[in-house]
Amino acid sequence: MTSFPVLNYASTDSQKQHLENQELTFSSLDYSLLTDLYQLTMAACYTGEGVEQRRASFELFVRRLPKNFGYLIAMGLAQALEYLENFRFSASQIEALQATGIFTHAPTRFWSILGEERFTGDVWAVPEGTAVFAHEPLLRVEAPLWQAQLVETYLLNTLNYQSLIATRAARLRDVASENATLLEFGTRRAFSPQASLWAARAALAGGLDATSNVLAALQLGQKPSGTMAHSLVMALSAMEGNEEQAFTAFHRYFPGAPLLIDTYDSIAAARRLAEKVNAGEMELSGVRIDSGDLASLSKQMRSLLPGVSIFASGDLDEWEIAKLKAAGAEIDGYGLGTRLVTGSSVNGVYKLVEIDGIPVMKQSTGKGTYPGRKQILRTFKRGKAIADKLGLVTENYLEAQPLLELFMKEGQRVRSLESIAQIRQRTTAAVASLPEEARQIDNPVSVHVDISPALEELTQQTRKSISDQ
Repeated sequence: MTSFPVLNYASTDSQKQHLENQELTFSSLDYSLLTDLYQLTMAACYTGEGVEQRRASFELFVRRLPKNFGYLIAMGLAQALEYLENFRFSASQIEALQATGIFTHAPTRFWSILGEERFTGDVWAVPEGTAVFAHEPLLRVEAPLWQAQLVETYLLNTLNYQSLIATRAARLRDVASENATLLEFGTRRAFSPQASLWAARAALAGGLDATSNVLAALQLGQKPSGTMAHSLVMALSAMEGNEEQAFTAFHRYFPGAPLLIDTYDSIAAARRLAEKVNAGEMELSGVRIDSGDLASLSKQMRSLLPGVSIFASGDLDEWEIAKLKAAGAEIDGYGLGTRLVTGSSVNGVYKLVEIDGIPVMKQSTGKGTYPGRKQILRTFKRGKAIADKLGLVTENYLEAQPLLELFMKEGQRVRSLESIAQIRQRTTAAVASLPEEARQIDNPVSVHVDISPALEELTQQTRKSISDQ
């Protein structure tokens, strides 16, 4: 096996003790350091070569959609723009970098630009909630080379993850129908506390109704939603006598709230609740089942509790919901957790397409790119997206709709933030505009993306230029 050299400089014991922070949290003040090392070493090299201020254009896109995805819902732009606005290096951060010993040979000017400059570039992007396909840029950064390079890691992190969650949410909504209540329950399964906040946001913007994540809900101006856990039923049942008393106790403080009824015997619990509801002794808005044959159980519960909403949870995804609907399940809503906030990744990439006015491209096998700054041109017919074309920004658009819009100019936002409701509405419209074959959850057929003649010509010219070098 071939080994590759890695930049790895060990700190002294005293440095380790001084720098170690087991909390591993961050704020907007830490944004600049939340990057991969090679972004900084490349920026230092650019500075040493005197090219750090040359204008560069990088585009963020996916080479291929995740398996069984016919489209991708773009999400995460709001956090990307907030990051770029706050991008700066403090004196203490620069000192910490210098103390590593990694940058001993870096030019002095490298530290000057880190300490004195902020992000001053332009950002073009598709609005959040837009459906995109392989090779179509979700975002383009046009900025001085060192800046455009340094921001890669964070931009990929937020757009890749949130686009995955938003797409899963949109698919879940599409399968479950607009009438079903869909709740995001994934905080405990998300890859980190930060990821849980982004997952909740993307799920709501992608079409879900509410999240159980209290912090995310309140920060987004939403109302958190949830029921209870089996532990409450088991604890109160053990101490107060039985499951029925546990339900009564919970309703004492949260009248009418949905109850989790599958801790012991789901049907027996439903019968006892039905007796109380029918006798006028209890108001009940809903029940939740988290295990067993959900389709069969929901049908029995519907006969016992005809006016009560039935919620289901337990490792559900769009395929499981489709199966439940096909089986005639009497389910009004779903709690979505593990499979929503984890799963197949969105393998977005961030590639240089133009430097100092010169188009560039990558020719690696299976990882080639198209040169030049591009625009997505979408054609609609009677409200349906029928064709996409990837062209150059200099082309005439005619009747096609350009999707990439200017969101930041010279480091300043030029558009106001959108609400979750606005983004959700765009997501809904975007999915509805897609052909049915692209919306299938099994073997979907994505919208074909043509390459414009101008882009094809530039690709051939750039390829020849590379071969002539």
